[in-house]
Amino acid sequence: MELILLEKVRNLGNLGDKVKVKPGYGRNYLLPQGKAVPVNAANLEAFEKRRAEYQAKADKQLTDAQSRHGKLEGVSVTISAHSSPEGKLYGSVGPREIAEALQAAGHDVHKGEVILGEGPIRLTGEYDVVISLHADVQGSVKVIVVGEK
Repeated sequence: MELILLEKVRNLGNLGDKVKVKPGYGRNYLLPQGKAVPVNAANLEAFEKRRAEYQAKADKQLTDAQSRHGKLEGVSVTISAHSSPEGKLYGSVGPREIAEALQAAGHDVHKGEVILGEGPIRLTGEYDVVISLHADVQGSVKVIVVGEK
C-alpha cells in the first residue's frame, strides 16, 4: 500500500514522503489517525495545495512538544501501590497510572506518550520512564513506586 504522509511518523518518514507500508498498518493506523492519505492524482494535488498548512501544523506540534518537554525536565512522581513485604506489587504500574500521576502533578501527558520498554512495573523502586511527546522529542521522568501498608 502506497501512502503520502501528512505528518512525521517515527521510523517511517517525514511530511510529504511517499511510503510503502503493509496494508494493515496503513488501513488500521495511518489512515484512521489522519497521518496519511492514499497516493492518487487527486490526493497529490490536494496535498501540494495544502502543503504550507500541513507544514505549519507540524511546526506548531513540534514547538508545543518542545515546550512540554522543557516542563518535564527533572520531574519525578511517586506512585503508591499494594505490595508484599518483599517489594513485589500486587498487580502492576502501567502507562495509565504514570500518566495520571503526571497529570495530577500538573503536566499534560497522555498514556500513549508513556513508553515502558520492559513492560509494566511490578516491583517497588525508582525507574526512569521515557515520555515520547513527538516523533523528534523524547524525555524521561523518574517514577518512584512505593508500597502501601
